[in-house]
Parts: sequence; C-alpha cells; structure tokens
Amino acid sequence: MRYLSTRGHPTALNFSQILLGGLAPDGGLYLPETYPKFSADDLSDMRGMDYRQLAFVVLSRLADDIPAGDLKALIDKTYTIDTYCHGRQDSDYCQITPVRKLEDDLYILELSNGPTLAFKDMAMQLLGNLFEYALDKAGQDINILGATSGDTGSAAEYAMRGKHNVRVFMLSPEHGMTRFQQAQMYSLQDANIFNIAVRGVFDDCQDIVKSVSNDLEFKAKYRIGAVNSINWGRIAAQVIYYFKAYFAVTSENTQKVSFSVPSGNFGNVCAGHIAHMLGLPVQKLIVATNENDVLDEFFRSGIYRPRTAAQTLHTSSPSMDISKASNFERFIADLTGRNTAKVAELWRAVDAGGSFDLKPDGLFDQLKDYAFESGSSSHADRIRTIRMAWEKYGVMIDTHTADGLKVGLEHREAGIPLVCLETALPAKFEDSIQEALGIQPERPAGLENLESLPQRVEIMNADVAAIQAFVAKHAND
Repeated sequence: MRYLSTRGHPTALNFSQILLGGLAPDGGLYLPETYPKFSADDLSDMRGMDYRQLAFVVLSRLADDIPAGDLKALIDKTYTIDTYCHGRQDSDYCQITPVRKLEDDLYILELSNGPTLAFKDMAMQLLGNLFEYALDKAGQDINILGATSGDTGSAAEYAMRGKHNVRVFMLSPEHGMTRFQQAQMYSLQDANIFNIAVRGVFDDCQDIVKSVSNDLEFKAKYRIGAVNSINWGRIAAQVIYYFKAYFAVTSENTQKVSFSVPSGNFGNVCAGHIAHMLGLPVQKLIVATNENDVLDEFFRSGIYRPRTAAQTLHTSSPSMDISKASNFERFIADLTGRNTAKVAELWRAVDAGGSFDLKPDGLFDQLKDYAFESGSSSHADRIRTIRMAWEKYGVMIDTHTADGLKVGLEHREAGIPLVCLETALPAKFEDSIQEALGIQPERPAGLENLESLPQRVEIMNADVAAIQAFVAKHAND
C-alpha cells in the first residue's frame, strides 16, 4: 500500500513513512494510491469478529508494511476492556464501541468510553502505540505539534503521556472549551506534555500547526510530527468502528446503513467515507454541523466558504467550532478523481482566505455518487434533542451527539438503519445538560474534582514565530 499527496507531490510512501509527519511536503494530505476493496466474501468473514479482529483485518490492508505479528500485538495492546470500559468491566453491556438501540432502526454508536471520554480515544490510543513502535525501531524521538477544539488535545496527551521519546505541544483556544475539557489537558503534570492556550479560535491554532508543518527546515530540525486528523493514522484507525457498527445493526451484507456524524474538522465522517470506499455498504453519510455550518453550506450549494476567526462562533458544541475543515481536502481529492492539480488550485484559494464553487465545472453534480447529505443544528436544537433523548429513550447524550441525532433524524429513511455517532460523554458539557434536564451528568470515578487540580498552561498570542520559539526551547527537554 502506497500513499500519495492530494496536491501531487510525486513521491509515494508507505504507511510507516507517513505515520509521524502529518502533511506532505507540498502541504497536501496523504491518501492511499488506490483503495483496497473488501468483497462480499470478505465482509462475510468479518461479520462476528470482535473489535481487535476487525482492527487487524482493516489495518493490515492500510498498513501492510508493518509485520503482521507486530501489528496484531499493537492492536491487542491498544483495544482492551480496561482502556475502553470505565469501570463497567463486570457488565454484560461492556464492550468496545457498543451500539445502543433507541428504537427499531435507530442507534447510537458509543465511542466515548475511553480514558478522556471522547471518540478521539478510539484512534489516539492506537496512534500513541504506533508512534512508540515506529520511533523505537528508528531510534528517534519526536515533537508533536497539535491543535484542539476540545477533545483531540486531551486524547493525544493521555495517549502520549510518559512516553520516553515523545513530547506533545498542544495548542487550544484560550476561550471556547468547557472547564472540564481545559482541566483534562492543563492538569497533566507529565514532563513531556506542553499546553499552549492561544489568544484566538481553533482555526488560528490549526493554521499555526499547518504553517509550522510547511516550514520544512524547522520541521526537520526539530522533528515535528502531527496527531490531528491530518495524520492518516488517525483516519485509518477510525475506519474500524464503522465496520463494527455496520455488523452490529445488520444481519446480512445486502443491507445498507446510514451514519449521522457530528462534524467540525471532517475527520470522523472522512473515516466513514473511507470505509464506504473500502466497500462498506453505506446508504448515507450525514454531515451534522452546529452554527458553524461551512460544511453544510457546501453539501447544499457546492460552495466551500471557510470563515475567518472573527466569524467563527462559540457554541455549546465547542469541539465543532471550526470553519476550516482540514480533512475535507481528502474527500475533494476523491471527488475530483484524484486530479491533484485541481485540488492544489482549490486550496491555493482557500489558503489565501478565499472560497471555491464546484458547480460550474460539474463536480457538484457528482456528489450523488458519494452518499453525502447534511444539515445544521442550533443551541435550541441541541437542548431540545438532549431533552427528547432523555425523556423518550432514557439516554443522556452530549451536545455534539445531539447535533448528530437531530440532523440524522431529519434525513432518516424508513427501513434503513440509522447509526448516530456519539462523540463525547455528557460529563464534559455539564452546563448544557443542566440547562436541558435540570440535573448534572454523572462523572466516571476519579474525575469528580478534575477542575480543582493544579494546572500547567502557557498563554500565547496566535503568532507562528513565537510558537516555533517555544517548541525550539523545549524540543529536547
């Protein structure tokens, strides 16, 4: 399996060669040269597999340069009940990514039972082990520079904390995350973890990460790596749970399933798109946004119009307060038929602060071949949906999952199972749960007094040079 840049850089690399680096040298994102396809017989063989077995089957196609025994050991080390079950080990319900049935053909895929209570743990724990494995084999270390709107940061830090050859520099917006999300990150005292609160919004943080990654001299000198969903390893790991959910809600491979996915940076739903390209029988991939509805605007109009930091709203589903969706480039590369010159042209406009329209050249008309639909949700919608799920189904959901459920129900089709992806546990968004239900969500054991712990964080301006200087100062700590 070889990987190429979405923007046309000619060098094809294997999985291990792109694992640590993030962006390609030309600023593009990596995609498989061609997608391996799971046949009907393959799907039949996969039905009934547990999560670790599915992970091995999927990842062995996408990371075929890692010896099978090593890959299996990494997967078995990562996906354990102890890591993904939060004290429910004795429950019959306890499993990795359980599917909760709300009613006939309506489900929630629970992805937030990992150590930081968010779906990012499903990929990040594996990525931490993959990084350690690759670095040990190469005799190297790495300085990870990442950006978070709430959940990626804590998931990355918990996956990388204490690892002897990894340092993490995580940028987050100074305001916008909940107190719980901030405390999860800032309370970590591990010497290899550096939190930087940026005076700005998530898009400022993400722009800094991309600028540093595109400074090839700095990137090489200070061994800069990436854990955001620009990293292909993250996307590859997230593909697994789409297969797991599909087999959980169907009985035969002739059935199709729709997935509703809360979307900000397009990473989670991009993994669904990849699963579809690998042969998973998908009816719809429903992109659910909050008030920052750049992606919804595109799927309705064909116009991709990122907004400025000043135009990006702070909402009650803050992990989706994103107006430049990094992984969207991967989908557009497929939509253009891997026309890398076209992708590079489109993103030159985006990187210059502009937009693009896919209607004039007919590309928008081809969207129907990729199963995408979309919708948006407001704060009032979230509160109503949280209340509805609690009163009708006895299930408490967080604000982002509420966006997904609300939009998913608008696109639901009779006779087609609809799986709504959970993104975080309600405990991370207590104020909104209190507003919707008048009660506080239960916290997993050990997190009761998280906000009162001592915190370590640097507050800095959205200045690329200043961030680079900070990384350089601590790159060998």
